[in-house]
Amino acid sequence: MATVIFPSTSSEPVTRSASKITPPVARLEPKTSEIHGDVRVDPYHWLRDKHHPDVIHYLENENRYMTAVMESTEELQQKLYREMVARIEETDQTVPVRRGSYLYFTRTERGKQYTIYCRQPADGGAEEILLDGNLLAEGEKYFRIGVFAPSPDHRLLAYSIDTEGDEVYTVRVKDLATGQLLPDVLTDTYYDLEWASDNRTLFFNRVDQAKRPFELWRHRLGDAVSTRIFHEPDERVNLGLHKTRSKAWMLMTLSTATSSEVWRWPADQPDQAPVQMYPRRPQIEYDVIHQGDHFYVRINDQGRNFRLVEVPVANPVAENWREVVPHRPAVLLENVIAFAGHLVLIEREGGLRRVRIGLDHDVVFPHPVYHVFPHSNPEYDTSTFRFEYTSMVTPPTVIDYDLATHQRTVRKTLVVHGYDANDYVTERILVSAPDGAQVPVALVYRRGLDTSQPNPTMLYGYGSYGLNTEPVFSSERISLLDRGWIWAIAQVRGGSELGTPWHDDGKMMRKRNTFTDFIACAEHLVESGYTAPEKLAIMGRSAGGLLMGAVLNTRPDLFQAAIAGVPFVDVVNTMLDASLPLTVGEYEEWGNPNEPEAYHYMKSYSPYDNIGPHNYPHLLVLAGLNDPRVQYWEPAKWVAKLRATKQGDREVLLKTEMGAGHFGPSGRYERFKETAFEYAFLLKYVR
Repeated sequence: MATVIFPSTSSEPVTRSASKITPPVARLEPKTSEIHGDVRVDPYHWLRDKHHPDVIHYLENENRYMTAVMESTEELQQKLYREMVARIEETDQTVPVRRGSYLYFTRTERGKQYTIYCRQPADGGAEEILLDGNLLAEGEKYFRIGVFAPSPDHRLLAYSIDTEGDEVYTVRVKDLATGQLLPDVLTDTYYDLEWASDNRTLFFNRVDQAKRPFELWRHRLGDAVSTRIFHEPDERVNLGLHKTRSKAWMLMTLSTATSSEVWRWPADQPDQAPVQMYPRRPQIEYDVIHQGDHFYVRINDQGRNFRLVEVPVANPVAENWREVVPHRPAVLLENVIAFAGHLVLIEREGGLRRVRIGLDHDVVFPHPVYHVFPHSNPEYDTSTFRFEYTSMVTPPTVIDYDLATHQRTVRKTLVVHGYDANDYVTERILVSAPDGAQVPVALVYRRGLDTSQPNPTMLYGYGSYGLNTEPVFSSERISLLDRGWIWAIAQVRGGSELGTPWHDDGKMMRKRNTFTDFIACAEHLVESGYTAPEKLAIMGRSAGGLLMGAVLNTRPDLFQAAIAGVPFVDVVNTMLDASLPLTVGEYEEWGNPNEPEAYHYMKSYSPYDNIGPHNYPHLLVLAGLNDPRVQYWEPAKWVAKLRATKQGDREVLLKTEMGAGHFGPSGRYERFKETAFEYAFLLKYVR
């Protein structure tokens, strides 16, 4: 029988035969460190050296092993992929968005990976292709467009691209009359870029070595160099930029996880220095909205869920504030959108988002579990508010809402071939956490499924940064639902589904609530008969990958399989390394391990530091070599240590994208392939 030897950096070669596949074994090279009198030994610290050939060889060997183990599912992967592609409208177009005298929209074409950006005159005329992502991506392993910003007079287009997956963008400017690129090139930019009213001045933010947006720059087209306007030295602070919807003001925001401040200057006076609105104060966050002669300030100075005040543009000092919406303990004021004659409030109560027109009219939605969010609304002087509505059974639907008459016009519902929403059921349950907190769980499954018997179930979670895990539709998910699966979303503490206090109760020295909430949700699904441990899978990405690692160390017996995407699992080592992206800025989310109490609490749940001799579930771990948010070595080290420590013969697979970052493959068909691979893993190990 032939045996294939995979190149390996391990003490034992990776082998594969018809009867046995042996995983790579990462060599031990212990690194000892000590802090607060506590000694830690990291046996796989050497995997941090991305430029060492042994590291690349090891990751490639892991990919080979993963491919060999999953070889038996290749036909299933292809079947799942074909199902997913067959459901979408491959050649499709978004609802046009009016910007001045043009309608802007994007298109996709069958067989092409990337979006095509287009426009046409609002009064009729031919389509004009502005950017074709498929042409720009030629020859690139990874491609993503960041900024897409037409100039106010619509003659120029500023856009940015990332070809590494590291979220560092390069900006180019295109003359839309000639199709030629201007010589101006802006490097090391982030996600924010705005045009001044003069159509020749650009403002943008740049990142430092830790990928933190920390500087505001101004560039005049044709100038050989750009001018730095503002530098933020505090490593905890991120610098953001946007223009008000009125197009009258530029706003720079300096924010940490718990505080913020806003600076302003007129959009038609690009040389004017920014002026601070209100000083930064600990634990106080605010943002600014402009409408006519007033600014509106959304601020949490009287409660964690924010209130809204109004102040004259002519003299916007805090002494002139007039309260418009008070703080309400049960209602989070998430966002305020100003039109010339209307205010739209985006609020959240009882775990669900709602839209309020002015102060007295709520937009009503049909499902008990849903999600709604503002769509693109670039026009300021209009009575139409566009939003998108979805639920776990409702494909995304774009709706124009008349702010005066309250009439709705459905502009587009995502086409899902072969799908009938009546064939599926969505519901919401509340689960009691160990301390009595009521944790919402949203479920979807095929109508007629016998929920009195255990069914294969996917329980998804995140629970960090105040980010919400919304009950949205997924056409890919149908491939599991039609195979008898239940999909559940646990809205655990650490998100803001139940308001800012819900986030507060799942961070810093209360982070363990996130994990115990999730375990309680899993136990409830089992106790209620929806599923059983041998039929239960879990999934989370990034900080949700930390959630996966923590609950697997705590209750490995409760789950059959798990998927951890770009998982933040080496918490202590990462949070002790201030040179890494995000570390210092996230002390207010996780704590600062240079402080003894925070260190010991963090170490008590850090997945990498708490691996034990357990029979862990089957585990698929996803990584990106160029990931700036969760460095590739965290999942790589975690997998190596799990293999060396765990009991039993369940699989631990590591799949590293060697040319991508935090968000995985960039092409839409490649993303379908990735999802098909993940689902094939689930179907292989969960019956």
